[in-house]
Amino acid sequence: MDIMLFHSIYGLRPAVRQAADRLRAAGHEVWTPDLFDGRTFTTVEEGMEFNDGIGREELLKRAVLAAAPYSGRGLVYAGFSLGASVAQTLALGDEKARGLLLLHGTSDIAPNASAPDLAVQLHVAEPDAFETDDWLSAWYLQMGRTGADVEVYRYPGAGHLYTDPDLPDHDAEAAEATWRVALGFLDSL
Repeated sequence: MDIMLFHSIYGLRPAVRQAADRLRAAGHEVWTPDLFDGRTFTTVEEGMEFNDGIGREELLKRAVLAAAPYSGRGLVYAGFSLGASVAQTLALGDEKARGLLLLHGTSDIAPNASAPDLAVQLHVAEPDAFETDDWLSAWYLQMGRTGADVEVYRYPGAGHLYTDPDLPDHDAEAAEATWRVALGFLDSL
């Protein structure tokens, strides 16, 4: 499977590269574009300030340009938190998308979005200040209206970016469960 994996608000840090290596070890081809031009951050606030300076349009432009050479291959779009938001936007705009793997995040869905039979898997902490229950319920219904086939996995007690071993949110048990389910998802596509 060809996977375009987008980083979180922290930038392209070692945890993203480790995740890509894990996916490659499972037989997938993975690209990890750097949407922040080499910048990484130690706090959410620093990353948000930098991201706000770039702006949503520019961030998506960078993501589209990174994915464009491979999009004809039927990509699986994937991402962590902010990167999941980017991945979702690109997958819903790519008729050839094979799947969407969301780790720790979602995004708004355009009212006219259509994604018939797109396989979508979301992994998120419970509770999660960035992905509240009300938001996730609305997101799930809207994603269903696109025609996507959606699975949601919640991890009680985990922090927002619980798969990142370098952050305080890390939850080793939830992270391993996530990767086990996610790799099964990718193998099914």
